[in-house]
Amino acid sequence: MTYTIALVCLGNICRSPMAHVVLDSRLDDAGLSEQVRVVSAGTGGWHTGERMDQRAATVLGAAGYDASHHVARKFDTEWYAENDLLLAMDESNYADMADLAPSVASLRKLRMFRDFDPDATERDNEVPDPWYGGDRGFHEVLTMVERTADNLVKRLPELISR
Repeated sequence: MTYTIALVCLGNICRSPMAHVVLDSRLDDAGLSEQVRVVSAGTGGWHTGERMDQRAATVLGAAGYDASHHVARKFDTEWYAENDLLLAMDESNYADMADLAPSVASLRKLRMFRDFDPDATERDNEVPDPWYGGDRGFHEVLTMVERTADNLVKRLPELISR
């Protein structure tokens, strides 16, 4: 049986695809890519069908990741049935996803991505949107995503056994 993790941001062209690429890489490295599948989406649909933001792809490529396969998708209610764990990049994404939950029980699948970041705090639990900033924001997101993905992979046995 495959455990599926969905990563969700606003447009699915920056944060969630960066996290998707990094988490896929970490799963490959850990020998878990056959047991765990990663998908990503945006709460808004205006970028559906588009490639990853070029700045995000460039930062990933410079760090040795392959960002060439991403195509943006939109999150909807069906994602609750199709995925075991739904991770929002920020509180706004979380709220949008919670509004689409088909039941109260479905909300148990929904968490913040940075719930798995050992450096996150109660007041600093969001992956900042680098869209409006310069390249530095994309580098900061990559560092945060790598750290969080590493810890998420470590915690997967606990999550899968639930």
